[in-house]
Amino acid sequence: MTPDSAEMQEIRTSTGTATQRARVPVARVDSRLDAAVQRAVQHLLSLQFSDGYWWGELEADTTLESDCILLHHILQDVQNPRVRRFANYIRKKQQADGGWNIYPGGPAELSTSVKAYFALKIAGDLPNAPHMEHARKRIHELGGLERTNSYVRFYLAMIGAIGWDLAPAIPPELLLLPQWMFVNLYDMSSWTRAIIVPLSIIYALKPDWRRPTFSGVDELFANRANAKAAFAWSPKVISWRNIFLAIDRTLKLHERLPWKPFRQRAIAEAKRWLFEHIERSEGLATIIPAMANSIYAMLAVGAVPGDPLVRRELGWINAYEIEEDDTLRMQPCISPVWDTAIAMVSLEEAGVEASHPGLKRAAEWLVDHQILGPGDWQVKNKDAAPGGWAFEFRNDFFPDVDDTAFVLMALQRAVHTDAHRFEQGVRRGLAWVLSMQNRDGGWGAFDRDNDKKLLTNIPFADHNAMIDPSSADVAARSIECLGNFGWSSSHPAVQKALAYLRREQTPEGAWYGRWGVNYVYGTSGVLRAMEAIGCNDSVECRRAVDWLKSVQNADGGFGESCKSYNDPKLKGIGKSTASQTAWGLIGLLATVGPDDAAVSRAVAWLTEHQGEDGSWDEDEFTGTGFPRVFYLKYHLYRNSFPLYALARYRNMQNGIKATPQTFQFDPNQFKYRNGRG
Repeated sequence: MTPDSAEMQEIRTSTGTATQRARVPVARVDSRLDAAVQRAVQHLLSLQFSDGYWWGELEADTTLESDCILLHHILQDVQNPRVRRFANYIRKKQQADGGWNIYPGGPAELSTSVKAYFALKIAGDLPNAPHMEHARKRIHELGGLERTNSYVRFYLAMIGAIGWDLAPAIPPELLLLPQWMFVNLYDMSSWTRAIIVPLSIIYALKPDWRRPTFSGVDELFANRANAKAAFAWSPKVISWRNIFLAIDRTLKLHERLPWKPFRQRAIAEAKRWLFEHIERSEGLATIIPAMANSIYAMLAVGAVPGDPLVRRELGWINAYEIEEDDTLRMQPCISPVWDTAIAMVSLEEAGVEASHPGLKRAAEWLVDHQILGPGDWQVKNKDAAPGGWAFEFRNDFFPDVDDTAFVLMALQRAVHTDAHRFEQGVRRGLAWVLSMQNRDGGWGAFDRDNDKKLLTNIPFADHNAMIDPSSADVAARSIECLGNFGWSSSHPAVQKALAYLRREQTPEGAWYGRWGVNYVYGTSGVLRAMEAIGCNDSVECRRAVDWLKSVQNADGGFGESCKSYNDPKLKGIGKSTASQTAWGLIGLLATVGPDDAAVSRAVAWLTEHQGEDGSWDEDEFTGTGFPRVFYLKYHLYRNSFPLYALARYRNMQNGIKATPQTFQFDPNQFKYRNGRG
């Protein structure tokens, strides 16, 4: 299916209707609570697409709109109406202090502000315009262009705005390094690989993309004499930072040599990797930075904007646009598999029957999207068979553990017209999750044992996500999934995971949230996992509940700002939100049950803040891309998680069991050798 086909436009932009109202069991419940659950069920069903999936907007900061303006600049297409509308959105998001932030209510962030400034300049805004002068002043206060992250400087070097000496070295020879070396491509996170492989082609070829309409951004340096501030040596002489800075300088000297013996072979390998990964995805890695970089790389090797593969990548990027009034905003990626799994679990907990047409369509859609082909994860997990799910419609090289575990929990209570295929898909998914467990007992997102911390010192590692190590929230999801399917706390895989989680608990009793904001998310997930394996009365759980109660807001809700990633003293502190109140409530229910006063207060907050149509409002970003660097707002979180929490409370209060489970497997049927799945 091509991205501009009428069929795709219909499927992915027209919300399907669910005409059959869900039958939800009613017992001795408060009528207001039952009405809240009923409204939430019907509202969530109304958001389902006709093919069976759910897909909510994934909102981020203005770096994406800035990137798209840069893309049109390189394509020599700045007169495209999209550029004007992206610029309108960027101007709309400028703060009173002149800068741009990375989450609502957050402070101005330097790299985001620099990107916004040069994007607006490309779009035609004059440097002496009041809003541009205001932005420039704030950028200087934040440290200037010389303090921006490596990718900002790389993009500016691409268009001749600064010299290549101010950008990090990303040579394609990196792809030739064998896996036994202490630095190699597959010791970097999946998203880093997808971003830097195309950039390595550009670094090698250095195409001339200077445009006469763009005069550069020299005015953004706070101190031009200190332009290489990002490459300053660490005071600690013997350090990984200094080692990698020395390597960076050596590589830049190597670039000046007239003869590079491995260069052509390296470029060929980078091109092979790039085109192979584009072929089985809807855009490279289905994330905007990688997709845009893939277009740059194709242009660098001689493609033109009208080439079919370039047009295809552009089509997928355009499919991520959200139009509103005279603005365009971009989603960084899309989340239909994730949104569908969460919606299904919430509706199932609310008692919607597995035979309901909406749930049947959703289950069949998920089974159809299981990835049964090879992927990058096999580099470090060679013996396991495929069976995972990705986040998006199609991203075959990059299934992830979190999505797969949530999908399996959704399918556990579902039905499918092809029972054998359904059961085999679930069995493959469970085996895949088990096989992805790390040596430390936890789970990462996309790869196994992707945890070389020394790589975070590489100059282009300043996106704070160079590696993909175990995280408490993904480990918790995996344990919850295994527990729901019959794994007990005595199973070796669960034992290792429990040991990992005990090590990760903070002194206050909380757990860090890598993929959701933040300690409320992480703590809730762990408590839910502990309940699934019957360990919810442990010392660790009691400490966690005490912490949750200590951060519950006076209004009964829970909230936490993205600021807690920068300042751990702000754990669990923030304005109450629907999604975070639901997470707090889910964690409490998993340990203290429905009769606790803190539970009642959280339930009251959710019921009081529900809209008449069954939805909740939420302006805050409660999702995490890269901690301290990139945050997200999942637009369906505010509806799916509160429904699950309220339904869970009602079921526990009244002894109602949710939809019966379709599958239960004997853990002994699954191989687990030497601590590996």
